[in-house]
Formats: sequence, structure tokens, C-alpha cells
Amino acid sequence: MPLEWCTSPVAEDLTCNKDRILGGACMGTDLPALLPVWPIQAISTRVLGNGPQIQQDVFAIISDDPITKDITEDIHWHRAGPVLYGVLEIDDSQGTADTGRTPLQDATRDAYDRIFRFLADQGTPHLWKLWTYMSDINVETHGLERYRQFNIGRAEAFVAHKQVVEGNVPAACVLGTDGGPLTIAFLASSLPVIPIENPRQVSAFHYPEQYGPRKPLFARAAIARLDGRSNLFISGTASIVGHETVHIGDVRAQTYECLNNIEALLQEAKRIEGANFGFGDLAYRVYVRNSEDVSVVKEVIQERIGSSHAVYLRADVCRSDLLVEVEAHST
Repeated sequence: MPLEWCTSPVAEDLTCNKDRILGGACMGTDLPALLPVWPIQAISTRVLGNGPQIQQDVFAIISDDPITKDITEDIHWHRAGPVLYGVLEIDDSQGTADTGRTPLQDATRDAYDRIFRFLADQGTPHLWKLWTYMSDINVETHGLERYRQFNIGRAEAFVAHKQVVEGNVPAACVLGTDGGPLTIAFLASSLPVIPIENPRQVSAFHYPEQYGPRKPLFARAAIARLDGRSNLFISGTASIVGHETVHIGDVRAQTYECLNNIEALLQEAKRIEGANFGFGDLAYRVYVRNSEDVSVVKEVIQERIGSSHAVYLRADVCRSDLLVEVEAHST
């Protein structure tokens, strides 16, 4: 029962079987009001380059299991057998009056509370990959950067629902977009994943306190086995060695470093699980802080990886000194 991935401009037909789609994402500005009937994460930011300015990509599943679907606590979801995909949007502008709390912290806690309750009810407690987008990720409000506010709310929910907060955590990415609400999409299952860490980097859940009062909770990558086939999910990967940003101000060097880190993860996946993935086996989302840098980023990726599928998006990375981030999954 393998997962299948496909992409297309919204106006064109997808190549995969629409009856088997679990869900996906639609990326661009001025997104169409009528999106497909499957769960779609609307990512409100510019698609960079000369191609179509609205893109969609989806996960389909090849399975004899019927797809079940519903909306639960505002989570739009599809499920086939042990695998489930869901999308939740939540307003992050309305918080409580509690002293010391922020609207984003409350919204994040609420979102993860809903997700964990839902997954427990479904018997699919194992998160494989999360995609999170918010506006103004590097902006300071209420005395704290919004990304750090998000990390507090996420950690509160992990603890409240007795989730593991280090080691056995899912792959994830968190990016700042040009607009829109807090939106979280996730793949989850009744089957666990094998987390993969990068020997070149300090695990995010072990970051020192200089990066905020609560640690980011994600693995650098994760492998999910489904009917004997390995599915690899690589988290948002940036120009970080140890725990520090390197090549500050140099987008070309930062892009090379992103790919060095992804290469290290591919080697670790092979060492730990015997999963033999190469650069060309992955589909990429590439997030570029400054739109004018996209030609340099593309040049490096084409030089290092060659022919591959990559969607380039204008987005802010979780640290203001990071100019590019790359995340990927096997196809």
C-alpha cells in the first residue's frame, strides 16, 4: 500500500488517481476559491520563477482500503487503512486575557490539542510529518518572536497529551508566509516512524536556551515503512552546523550547506534503516527569503542535484539570518 505523490498547476489535471487522494497543498497568491474536495492546505505565498504561479501537490495512496473522510474539530481529513492526512486552519489573532500568554501561543496550543485528541480517537497516534505556515514568523510581538511563541504553544500541547518531546518526534517544517492564518497539515498513522537525526547538527530538541524558552520539537527526518516500502520525509533543512547559522548573508553558500545537510540525512537513513535514497528520489519545496535570490538558489540545486522536481516559494525561515530552507519527501 505505497504512498504516491503528484503535482500540477491547479488548472491542469493531476496525474495520480483522484479517487485515491488523501490530501495535499495549494501554493500561490490569489488562490482559487473552489479547491478540490480532498483536504488542501492553502499556502498563501508567491511561487517563484517563470512557471505557473499557482501549484498544487497531493499525496495519493494505492490501497484496497476505502477512503474515509470527514471534518472533525475543523480538521478536514481523509484516511485509508493505517494512514491519515489532515489539515487545520486556525485564527492566531484572538488570544486569552491570561497574563504572559499570546494569541499565537494560545492558537498553537489549541491546534495541537485538537490534532492530538483527533489522532487518539482515530487510533493513529503516530505523526509522520507536519507542515506549518504562519504570517510574520520573525516578527516580535508581546516581547517575543512569533516563532518562539509557536514553539511554546506546541511544547505545551506535547506535554499535556503525553507526547514524546525528544528523540521519537516527527519530521516537520515551520515557515513564514506572505499572509493567511496559522495552518497545519499532517500525515499520521497507526504505524510509528523511525526518526533520523543529522550527525552534523545538534538535534533541535537539544538546542541551547538562546533559541527560545521552549525547544523546537521535530526530527531532522523520518522514515515510515508501509507494506515493506520506505517513505522518507525530510524536515525543513537550513544552513545550520551544530546549532549555529553558518554563511550569514551568503545565499549561495547557505544553499550548498542545506544540501550538505540533506546528503548527511540520506546517508543516515541508509545506515540506520538500509533505506537507499538519493537526491533524485526526492521531491522538494524550496523556501527563499528574498525573491531576487531564487536564480542563485536554483542554480546551486540544479548543479548539485540535477534534474529534480522542486517548487520554489517566497517564505521566511524560522531564523532571520537564514536565507533559504529546503524540505523534501520521497516520491
